[in-house]
Amino acid sequence: MANIARFEWRRRGAASRRLLSASDAAGFVFLLAGVFCAGTTSGFELQKAARNVASPVAALPAGRTKASLGSVPLAASLSAPSLPSGGGPVSAADRQVSWKLMIPNVLSDQKLIWLFPIHVAQGHHWKPALGFVAGTAALVALDPHDSSYFRTTKAFTGFNTAFSGRNTSLGLTLVPLSFYAVALARHRKYDQQTALLVGEAVIDSELLTTVMKSVDRRLRPRDVPPSSGFNDTFFESRGGGLLSGRGSFPSGHEIAAFSIATVFAKRYARHRWVPWVAYGLAAAVGFSRISLRAHFPSDVFAGAVLGYGISNYVVLRR
Repeated sequence: MANIARFEWRRRGAASRRLLSASDAAGFVFLLAGVFCAGTTSGFELQKAARNVASPVAALPAGRTKASLGSVPLAASLSAPSLPSGGGPVSAADRQVSWKLMIPNVLSDQKLIWLFPIHVAQGHHWKPALGFVAGTAALVALDPHDSSYFRTTKAFTGFNTAFSGRNTSLGLTLVPLSFYAVALARHRKYDQQTALLVGEAVIDSELLTTVMKSVDRRLRPRDVPPSSGFNDTFFESRGGGLLSGRGSFPSGHEIAAFSIATVFAKRYARHRWVPWVAYGLAAAVGFSRISLRAHFPSDVFAGAVLGYGISNYVVLRR
């Protein structure tokens, strides 16, 4: 009888350990799924959620059975996140947006944008900032070499016709407006908020771009005389007022394109094709600015990075 009792105790202990392991794994699978869908949970919130999932299981005695485990209130911790009607993930960091809140939101965003160099000087976010500066500087150094090719080539005539400055400007304007109109007609609040966030991101980006262009006054490649090189292009554009935005750096089309693409890509990430289409079209807009000789590659690179950063970290608060 003693042997039978010991065998039964070991059998129940092994079954309980397997059950605890499976429950713990399931808890963390749901936790990771929630983080993937939310995309905005902070490190502190992650640790708190992990403790909430793991602590009820870890606190059980070794001999608890499956029936007794069912009384542990894990449902709240293991429930999958709900999805709004628009198909995007629920995020605690997604801010409130409306026509009434547009101006206050933009003012708040501009404060974050213009105070960012101070945060970098204090030792925050210096790695991505250094990477951006280094990448841009390298491309500026290469601009005199790669831009000369587009001065003479006729290989992109058809592409330039389709992606002309006028056509891309119309596309960048009509796509969000059409999306908002359809969302209104279908009473899809999540989609309406997406369109408003797109508008907020574009306003933020273009305000920054206007100031930067007015300061750097970089010549566009097509404005450089044929007899001259592309070495001295900064502070050479003439005319215009204090905030004329006449410079070339960064690309206004590209910063708007990546601002729009990032909002759509992040809010509809569960549809795998959306990020590919959004960023693909934004990249095509960027290349057209180079092939049309409206911008240098460094202008386009800076616009893409800034557009992504403003949408992702400032507007969406990811």
